[in-house]
Amino acid sequence: MVEQKKWQWQEPGTTWKGAGLYHVTLTIPSRQSLLGSLIIPDNDPSKAIVKRSALGNALVDCLLNIPSYHPEVQILHFCLMPDHLHAVLYVRRTMPKGIKMVVRGFWQGAKKLGRAYSVASSIAPNTIRENYQGGVGNLKEDTVQLEAVSASLCKKLGNEAYYQLEPVFTEIPFIRSMGHNTQLPNTIRYIDMNPQRLATKRLKPGYFRVQKDIMIGKRSYDGVGNTTLLMAEHFETVHVRRVMVEEAKHGNDEPLRNYMNSCILAARKGVIMVSPFISPYEKQVMMVMLREKLPFIYLSDNGFRDYYKPTEALFDACASGRILILSPWTYDASKRHISRVDCVALNAMAEEICNKETVR
Repeated sequence: MVEQKKWQWQEPGTTWKGAGLYHVTLTIPSRQSLLGSLIIPDNDPSKAIVKRSALGNALVDCLLNIPSYHPEVQILHFCLMPDHLHAVLYVRRTMPKGIKMVVRGFWQGAKKLGRAYSVASSIAPNTIRENYQGGVGNLKEDTVQLEAVSASLCKKLGNEAYYQLEPVFTEIPFIRSMGHNTQLPNTIRYIDMNPQRLATKRLKPGYFRVQKDIMIGKRSYDGVGNTTLLMAEHFETVHVRRVMVEEAKHGNDEPLRNYMNSCILAARKGVIMVSPFISPYEKQVMMVMLREKLPFIYLSDNGFRDYYKPTEALFDACASGRILILSPWTYDASKRHISRVDCVALNAMAEEICNKETVR
């Protein structure tokens, strides 16, 4: 049932057999740091690296072996984190069975390594070495060691008992199709920034922890970021009205331009701007505030999932205490698009927050 739900995002009948780019993520659901540990030299997030465990090394070797079984697949890029693995796969030509079967085979190999690691670590932890990132020469050695443990356990316990052992990787990898080549550099940058983002969260946990039941007036929010922004003296909404947009479409863009400029000028004077930043024009205002490092409050149309982290655009602002992200709703994994009802409600909440008497 869990596995079936993991594949509901895929369109019915889609097999993805043709050439294309795919972003694959394999996660340890328990979020234990079994694949390695984060090292932050000089407490500088930009220098962060991941020290691989034996399981991490073996998992990377398993990933790099995919082309041995599927020559049409090339591993373009990957990043191993303490509890998950990101990889970019390039399918160079049409495959017989599609990317789903390729990833499923990789998953089965990962589960075999996971079972061996779980048992070997509990029986003889000294035999499971720790290896630093860059120790590529140890990849095959750790894989051979864990596969030998796996084969021995299978022979000793029998197939039925063996497959009852904890496989570590209990959830099938998530695949995202990258529709065009322009997504590739963005995805690689996102993957490469993972250690730095995790280091930033570790060094500044307060700004990234989901805070529950933030009362503003009579309404309760969950939030991520700097809650002291709620103690500011002045607040204003960023809400581009439809009449401004319509006037701009008919050639009179002065009201729209003046309003957007007034939002930035107010922010520069220390006013905390509050908005769900829904329309493209509101998003432009937000991007200018991010570029100029101005603080603001962002109202989200969805709540915060476990292990939430802000988007790439908002991450640095969150780390620097320049943003507070609020949501009045719990996280909904099925939510894909904001509704008009949500838009109206969020804009009304922004008005509430800007009433100084309601902010506590």
